Amino acid sequence: MKVSEAMTRDVQIASPEETIRKAAKAMATLDAGALPVGEQDRLIGMITDRDIAIRGIAQGKGPKAKVRDVMTEDVKYCFDDQEVEEVMRNMADIQVRRLPVLNRDKRLVGILSLGDIAVSHDGKGAGDALRGISRPGGEHTQTG
Repeated sequence: MKVSEAMTRDVQIASPEETIRKAAKAMATLDAGALPVGEQDRLIGMITDRDIAIRGIAQGKGPKAKVRDVMTEDVKYCFDDQEVEEVMRNMADIQVRRLPVLNRDKRLVGILSLGDIAVSHDGKGAGDALRGISRPGGEHTQTG
């Protein structure tokens, strides 16, 4: 199955110049923990609820801080024509639960989450990907 068959297509994009409050409100409305950040029709980052908490609030930035100041710039992504199985293995390896989806012109066309995979792929592989993502020692681990 191709990523394009499993991904969520209607993706809200945050602007790097909007406030983290606006991004947080969008996440609340969408019941999502992350938003792609775009500028001039290009994906330039991702902002997560964790970014807002750790790089924003914990660092003394208020709700008027810009998305640009707390977003993750090193964006991992996949392509819409890749096989879901390949992307699931990559998600486990890099320990992420969602990836922005680009077309071969590097334009954002969707987002792929473990939930999307579980629903569209009859759950096959989603458990393995989650086990890989959840293993100790990743970027967001609570162990030393």
